[in-house]
Amino acid sequence: MNRAEFYQLFGRKAPVILPVIHVLDHAQAASNIDILRAANIPGCFLINHDFDVDTFLPIIRSIRSAYPDFWIGLNFLAVTGLKAFPILAQLEQEGHRIDAYWADDARIDERTSTQDEAEAIAKTRRECGWQGLYFGGTAFKKQRPVAPKDYGLSASIAGDYMDVVTTSGIATGNAADLSKIETFRAALPDTPIALASGITPQNASDYAAVDCFMVATGINIDDDFYNIDPSKLDQLMARTKEWEIKT
Repeated sequence: MNRAEFYQLFGRKAPVILPVIHVLDHAQAASNIDILRAANIPGCFLINHDFDVDTFLPIIRSIRSAYPDFWIGLNFLAVTGLKAFPILAQLEQEGHRIDAYWADDARIDERTSTQDEAEAIAKTRRECGWQGLYFGGTAFKKQRPVAPKDYGLSASIAGDYMDVVTTSGIATGNAADLSKIETFRAALPDTPIALASGITPQNASDYAAVDCFMVATGINIDDDFYNIDPSKLDQLMARTKEWEIKT
């Protein structure tokens, strides 16, 4: 997938906002999705911070049934595509389409000339037949540290293994260093890049080179890990609409 195809998928000309909902139960996830739909946000990611994948799956099924046409991506916390893709394929066979998977760690290793783990993940994706987009964590928070001098190499390798190369700051809620984003963009001039931490309505314009904002803390209610503040979401949307008008 190239950048033009990514923007076309969402009908945008500026960074696509895909909020991340930290799921507690069906009602809480649905309430947040209703806020997004009312604001004309095209989709979201759901993540299971508070329970295991087996507990998450019934909620995924019920949410997909309630919102059959909404774009929904998933993150199974600390689960690579090797285990996730067959689960997503099974959900798809059941009639519960999942539009994307975001892995915190795509298992890219810039220290070696072979990418055995990333290759195994790619093979599993092909063989299981799941059709969604793959957002792969690269030089990502809480994973193996990558030296800044190797950001470009890591990003370049990642571009061969996923649809959207996904990076972050050093921790949840922490903005990424601007030089990191510049390095990623230089290495991936035509590959979609997502940023998954630290975006706020106030700093969003600093990250206009990114193609996708995967945002939670920056648009949530103050001191609330689980629920979106519509006014903050509106502010972020207003910033990206300004760029869309200019482009």
